[in-house]
Amino acid sequence: MATIAAVNPARIDQTLATTQRLVMRFGWNATSYQIVNPKIRHWFSRDGDAVVGYVKKNGVRVVAGAPICAEEKLEQVIEEWEKDCERAGDKVCYFGAAGRVESFLRKKKGYSAVVLGAQPVWTPQEWIEKTESDPSLRAQLNRARNKGVTVEEWPAAKATNNADLQRCLQEWLTTRGLPPLHFLVEPETLANVGDRRIFVALRNQKAVGFTVLAPVPKRNGYLTEQFPRGKNAPNGTVELLIDTAVRAAGETGAEYVTMGLVPLSTHGHQIPNTPTWLKLILKWVRAHGRRFYNFDGLEWFKTKFHPEEWEPIYAISKEEHFSPRTLYAIAAAFSDESPIVAVGKGLGRAVAQEAKWLFKR
Repeated sequence: MATIAAVNPARIDQTLATTQRLVMRFGWNATSYQIVNPKIRHWFSRDGDAVVGYVKKNGVRVVAGAPICAEEKLEQVIEEWEKDCERAGDKVCYFGAAGRVESFLRKKKGYSAVVLGAQPVWTPQEWIEKTESDPSLRAQLNRARNKGVTVEEWPAAKATNNADLQRCLQEWLTTRGLPPLHFLVEPETLANVGDRRIFVALRNQKAVGFTVLAPVPKRNGYLTEQFPRGKNAPNGTVELLIDTAVRAAGETGAEYVTMGLVPLSTHGHQIPNTPTWLKLILKWVRAHGRRFYNFDGLEWFKTKFHPEEWEPIYAISKEEHFSPRTLYAIAAAFSDESPIVAVGKGLGRAVAQEAKWLFKR
């Protein structure tokens, strides 16, 4: 079926409504709900019972996770989707693939896979037990409480485009090494809260942080989609936010929680046939990319909550050998522009920050 590329606002709303309905019925991948993010295109199956969220870069359709459909129709939907890609002359890559789609595609010829990293997983009950038995975590939570931080869950109507939350988000974005990324790490989620749950950290009646829980319906759980903190957030604010959110999810019957992908995580295993050129690039990024993205810090932060397990996350491309063209398309999907331009902007930010520090000295 043809790609939805609507410009009429009413049709866009209808497309998103259909997408959200399918996600809430069939979404299994942790990133399922993120296909409602801005600028993600949607492809629907002929029968209207499946959707694929993707962006097209460099002649490659980069899929957000996997097709969203009933498990028994996965093979049929993938075949229909890939035929549509072929007719358009596009290659296809499933970014963030895990579980059932990874198991299915890895058995087929003509596909290549790369381990992107891993995501930590908990049950809410296990989370509570681990948190309450860790003196360091308890101290972090108490530190925020002692500074007057409280956490509330806000209804969608209150959180949508809320000025206080937007201010908090912008304060957090200014501390990032790169310009805001998009696709599966889209920061602008407050315009379409939908089925997400929003927990807000307050101090002196002002927001100092918030976290967004995106539903993972078929696993009866949630993804902590983001957890921005404002410039006035005391230490322990993010920990208190996430702890409150996970406990609330458990109280409503959730059985699965993940904080999402840690890129290049040491908990991810290596695939034997990963191309040498790609191994070298990933090794270099892990060693020298801290200026733009603190891989070690992110992994350390998520590890301190004692995950029950780490799920490996893959990029699976329909080609015999994973190609530089596909890697470039993935980078462009996240930067929403030339990756070279994005890195240049990041270097500019780094120089400006260094100048500020030098001036303060």
